[in-house]
Amino acid sequence: MWYLKLLLLIVFALVLYQDFKNRLVYWFLYPIIGILAFAIQLHNLPSSIALTNWGVNLMFVVLILAVSLIYAKSRNLDFKNTIGIGDVLFFLFIAGTFSIVSFLVLFVFSLLFSLILHLVLSNKKEQSTVPLAGYMSLFFGVVYAVSFFWNDTFLYAY
Repeated sequence: MWYLKLLLLIVFALVLYQDFKNRLVYWFLYPIIGILAFAIQLHNLPSSIALTNWGVNLMFVVLILAVSLIYAKSRNLDFKNTIGIGDVLFFLFIAGTFSIVSFLVLFVFSLLFSLILHLVLSNKKEQSTVPLAGYMSLFFGVVYAVSFFWNDTFLYAY
């Protein structure tokens, strides 16, 4: 499975580079992330549990997006201007990565990591948008990179 992790790290790096440099990411990279991450999870878990994880994680992501939409509408903001379609695709396809508890913890910490990283780097760059998918790709890429050297069964356990 190391080769799938390596491919996944390369795709995460491409998303980070494209999102940070141009704020545009090729759309087909997101399904590749989802397929590779889900294949890695399938290697570690039975398919019924992996599908359950994916379903619950996807419901969590949809809930986060729904709350974001409701917040944007209540503040009279255009949802398309508050979160990019690439970020939504990243959220949806990253849902197939880990067990439910691991995903919830990693997803929240990836958002906090993205916020902190953007606040640190925003002094150097004056841009109105945040490369959220890129920052989260960096975070999840580090998680998968660490799993090369550490026993990663805790990421799929309950």
